[in-house]
Amino acid sequence: MKKVAIGVDIGGTNTVAGIVDSEGKCHAKASIKTTDYEHAGDFITALADMTKTLYSDKANEILGVGIGAPNANYYTGCIEDAPNLRWKGRIELAKELSRSLQLDESKIIITNDANAAAIGERVYGKAKGLDNFLMVTLGTGLGSGYVVNGEIMYGSTGFAGELGHVSISMSADRKCGCGKYGCLETYCSATGIVRTVQNILSGGKTESSLNKIEPSELTAKDIAIAAEEGDAVALDAFRFTGEILGFALANTVAITSPSHIFLFGGLAQSGFLISAPTIKYFNQYVLNIFRDTVRIEMSG
Repeated sequence: MKKVAIGVDIGGTNTVAGIVDSEGKCHAKASIKTTDYEHAGDFITALADMTKTLYSDKANEILGVGIGAPNANYYTGCIEDAPNLRWKGRIELAKELSRSLQLDESKIIITNDANAAAIGERVYGKAKGLDNFLMVTLGTGLGSGYVVNGEIMYGSTGFAGELGHVSISMSADRKCGCGKYGCLETYCSATGIVRTVQNILSGGKTESSLNKIEPSELTAKDIAIAAEEGDAVALDAFRFTGEILGFALANTVAITSPSHIFLFGGLAQSGFLISAPTIKYFNQYVLNIFRDTVRIEMSG
C-alpha cells in the first residue's frame, strides 16, 4: 500500500487538490472554483466531495490532508478574516472538513499559503538543507513564509511573517484589501504593478504600447511582455516595483538574517525583469553587516 498525502491550495479564484507521494509526484488532481460558493459551509462540502474522489483508490494509505490558504492559522485550524476570500470572519476549516471526511482532525493541517510554499521549497526545491530562509510569493497579493532555525515562524498568534502588510507608504493613494493603506503588496504584486502602470498612464500623455489595452483589462503579464520589447513605461514600472521590494527585503533581513530569499508566484515568472532591480536596490539598502550574506533567487 502506497502512503500518500492530499495537498490542497485554496486560492481566491480556484481551489486545487492533489494526491502526492513522498517523492513529490502528483498522482491525481482536481479543482473547483472558490468563487462559486457564497457560503463557507457549501464550499467545505464541495471540497470534501472533491477530496473523496481523489482517495477512492483503496491501494493508497492517506497519511493526512495539508492545506494552504489565505489567513489560515496553523494553531487553530481556522481561516480568519481573509481579505481575498468571499467569506468573512472565522471559518473552522479543519474541524468541519474532518467531520465531512470522517478523518481525525489531527490529520488535517492548515497553514498560510506562503508558509506552505516555504515548506514545499525546503522539501522539494532549492531550500533543501537550509534552516534560515524567506519565501516571498508575488501573486495577486504578496505573501511570505519565514523559516528560522529550521522552523516556520508562526509567532504567538499563528499569523507572524505578514510582510505583504508591512506599511511602505503613509499616503492614502493605495488602499489594500486588508483595509489599510500603503501595504507592501499594493506595490509589489501582480495587482500592484498594474496599479503602478495605470498611475503612469493616467495622465494620457505618456507613449507606451500599453495604452492600447483597456486599463481595467491590463495584467502583469501584459506589462512583462511590453518590458521584454523595451517599452519604457513597463521597464520603469518594474524598476519602481523592484526598488520597493528590495527596500522591504533589506529591512526584513535585519530582523531574521536569512541565507536565502526565494521569489515565487506569477509576478516572479517575469524573471530578471523583477529580480534584477530587486537585487540592485536590496544591495543598496541592506545593512552593511548583512551585505553578501543573502542570496535572492527564483523558487525551485
